[in-house]
Amino acid sequence: MKRSIVYITILALCLNFSCKKDQKEEVSNDATEVETPAEDDTKKRPTVTEEPAYYKDKKKVTLALDSKSNSSVTGNVVFTQDQGVITMIAVLSGLTEGEHAIHIHEKADCSSDDGKSSGGHWNPTGQKHGKWGDETGYHKGDIGNFTANDKGHATITKVTNEWCIGCGDETKDILGKAIIVHQGVDDFKSQPSGAAGSRVSCGGIIE
Repeated sequence: MKRSIVYITILALCLNFSCKKDQKEEVSNDATEVETPAEDDTKKRPTVTEEPAYYKDKKKVTLALDSKSNSSVTGNVVFTQDQGVITMIAVLSGLTEGEHAIHIHEKADCSSDDGKSSGGHWNPTGQKHGKWGDETGYHKGDIGNFTANDKGHATITKVTNEWCIGCGDETKDILGKAIIVHQGVDDFKSQPSGAAGSRVSCGGIIE
């Protein structure tokens, strides 16, 4: 009888020890499973990259337009660059009422009385003259026509990503070019300049 009690006691102690060992192993395994996903999540986090350059290239150029060809046309033009897009706002006065052409010309030289020192239309891609966006071709300087009111005032706004300020791309960079206002209307057909008549105002695009 006593031996039976001793055997039962030893058996109970063994079972108790075995259960505790299983519990410890189970907790240890659980702890490992919790840590592993955390390490994997860290590896999967996206790498933080620097913002593209065009988010940082905010620039602004302001220029005055001087009268040419014995006209009284003057004005101011502001080019603002933000996130790869240029906005041009030109405010003019001294015009005759009606339509006139405005273009970007190839040189920021307004020294001559007739404005011809600015050269021809800015055409870095070698296209024929035409209306902006025309599938058959247009110059990067072909801004187009605008209308002056009965007081000779006009405001022109153009927004495009085909220009840039000081980016170094010869097909887009407007620095070193000139704004020319014409007395006449651009017909978008006559080559190479649209038969827009005399140059009545000029301003160089320089920083």
